[in-house]
Amino acid sequence: MLDLVQVGEKTYYIKNATNIGIYKENEKDVWLIDSGNDKDLGKKILKIIEEKHWKVKGIINTHSNADHIGGNRFIQGKTNCQILSYGIENYFIKSPILEPTLLYGGYPMKELTNKFLMAKESEVENIEKYRPKELEYFNLKGHFLDMIGIKTPDDIYFLGDSLFSEQTIEKYHIFFIYDVQEYLNTLDMLQNLNGKLYIPSHCEATNDISHLIQINRNKIHEIEDTILEICKKQQTFDSLLKKLFDKYNLSLNINQYVLVGSTVKSYLAWLKDKSRIEIIIKDNALFWKSV
Repeated sequence: MLDLVQVGEKTYYIKNATNIGIYKENEKDVWLIDSGNDKDLGKKILKIIEEKHWKVKGIINTHSNADHIGGNRFIQGKTNCQILSYGIENYFIKSPILEPTLLYGGYPMKELTNKFLMAKESEVENIEKYRPKELEYFNLKGHFLDMIGIKTPDDIYFLGDSLFSEQTIEKYHIFFIYDVQEYLNTLDMLQNLNGKLYIPSHCEATNDISHLIQINRNKIHEIEDTILEICKKQQTFDSLLKKLFDKYNLSLNINQYVLVGSTVKSYLAWLKDKSRIEIIIKDNALFWKSV
């Protein structure tokens, strides 16, 4: 059973593993902020909307990860609503094969074209042209390529995957990041927001995100230090990945290999660009070595 929570005069959200925002534009029309992970959740969202005698005018996707756009196709098919997103995210929503392709770094095997990594395609437009004027969007780069957040006139901020919960961090330690430096820049920006309520996609709604910001930042620097410590002795990528999985008691499967693996590659690129780590190529093998 999904709970619909009103948090402002025109702002609601549906509590879920991926929180779904709702902005009530007028007495009839509503905008969703993200659509969940699959068709089944899309059906449940639409049922809640219909029970309130509302109509979905559009969906704003904070970014194109499958757990945020999985309900798009079903809801758009039933309502003919607009779907809006920003920048590169639009291409991933139109062509979801791009997500497992990016994560894997090549053509993805069938095991990677599952609903957790690859949603169904949907028609999307650029938010810059079509958004309701009273909704503000702002960049939240780092977790994914062109992720955005949304602020409603009720001073409620929907923050996408810019912050992860303490429970998630304690369980997984290495959460998905595309660009580590941009993620840290986003954390700095979030410190300066001044809203009534903040709703990250995978955390409880809160009126104070300072603790979340700090634990996210601390974990990033912990992973940085851990990689540098392991790479005091030169490592291949796979040997580094194994040591990280072992240290944090993570269980390797194909989904975790690409999610954690691509994140570790992002850390390595960040550290290489900061001259904290170097590449050594020897006997046709590539090694990573702390400087």
